[in-house]
Amino acid sequence: MIRIDEAIIVEGKYDKIKLSSIVDAVIIITNGFGIFKDREKLELIRYYAEKTGIIILTDSDAAGRRIRGYIKGAVGGGRVINVYIPDILGKEKRKTKPSAEGKLGVEGIDPQILLEAFKKSGITASQGGSRSDITRLTLYELGLSGGPNSSALRERLQVRLGLPRQLSAGSLIEVLSTMMDSAELARITEEIKEESNDI
Repeated sequence: MIRIDEAIIVEGKYDKIKLSSIVDAVIIITNGFGIFKDREKLELIRYYAEKTGIIILTDSDAAGRRIRGYIKGAVGGGRVINVYIPDILGKEKRKTKPSAEGKLGVEGIDPQILLEAFKKSGITASQGGSRSDITRLTLYELGLSGGPNSSALRERLQVRLGLPRQLSAGSLIEVLSTMMDSAELARITEEIKEESNDI
């Protein structure tokens, strides 16, 4: 398994499952054309484009090209890297029939071929240190989840950090893990709690 600093954008949950078995990275699902209407997710993608860079890895069919083009145009600034999978005819095991163009999508591509596609695009394993230690328990202990004022506190944290407001706890953990460790998160959360007491 290789660690990649950039966030990887894929079309569906099965693509994410496949990639999660070969790379350690933040993986964001577009839900196909759902990204065209999902402003919060687009904000998150823009955030990653600015902070770490994003890798767009869509299927090699017309739909995949359309999604890739939309994200590239919508992101504006930031770093965007395109990773392309080769045209391989066939169908995914879980599907009853092949796609409209008869090509395998990301989920159907052999892991070794996927790693080669990353290499061809200049993506190599991260030289960074270990992943952050922020977990669901960290959020709970800091009062950012599971408490009476958790959602308000989470929203203030997201505003302070310049993140989209409506992130799920899981998405928030992924984002925070690219930004800081639990000690820094605890410090910022305390500051926010003290500021709200002053109001």
